[in-house]
Amino acid sequence: MIEKLWLGFRSTIFMIVFATSTIVAGLLTPLLYLIPRKYCLPILKSWTHFNVAALGIICGVKYQLKNPENLQQERAHIVLANHQSTWETMAIPNHLPRFAWVLKKELFKVPFFGWAVKLVEPIAIDRSAGHSAIDQIKDIGTKKLEEGTWITMFPEGTRVVPGKKVRYKMGGAILASHSGFPILPIAHNAGDSWPRHSWIKKPGMITISIGEPIQTEGRSAGDIIKEVENWIETEKTQLPPFSQRS
Repeated sequence: MIEKLWLGFRSTIFMIVFATSTIVAGLLTPLLYLIPRKYCLPILKSWTHFNVAALGIICGVKYQLKNPENLQQERAHIVLANHQSTWETMAIPNHLPRFAWVLKKELFKVPFFGWAVKLVEPIAIDRSAGHSAIDQIKDIGTKKLEEGTWITMFPEGTRVVPGKKVRYKMGGAILASHSGFPILPIAHNAGDSWPRHSWIKKPGMITISIGEPIQTEGRSAGDIIKEVENWIETEKTQLPPFSQRS
């Protein structure tokens, strides 16, 4: 009982820090519209660095990279990662060069967060638009990749509870097949620490595994997504167990 109260207290302190930093960053965001966009991403990344570090200090949530050398690529890549938590949306970008999210355009309406996200020029799509949304991903995504911008997506489409599996969406694979740019698959177990809809952030060590690039030129989207899905789902089972600690 005492341990649960302690975890709840620590998580509450973190959420206060998280909310405060988000509001402050959001209020300062309009000032970033006055400077060149290329400087906005490094500045906004300071918010993600801060909150990942704050989570480690306040709640004891640490992480380690497995095979970080796979991030050292000269060419832009399409990053496809599993999605379990809010945590990876902050932690993974910290290790990427210039990148752009593929996300729902409704997120632009979220106060503070949406204002900041719009500054990094993501590919914002309307999920109900069907083929036109896919065409947007292909056209804008290919242009960004050719300019050296990495594209980051969660093929599951939503946060998935650890141990459960959903069908992977085709958007990232279609972009890869169309553009010929390689995919960098990523697997992690962040959901064991910060589960979906959970207030409690469990202390322990999260592992982010960086896979070897998957070549896509001349391959079908169906073949590509099958390889990505097989790697991520297999790798998740081979990650070091989340080592919870007080």
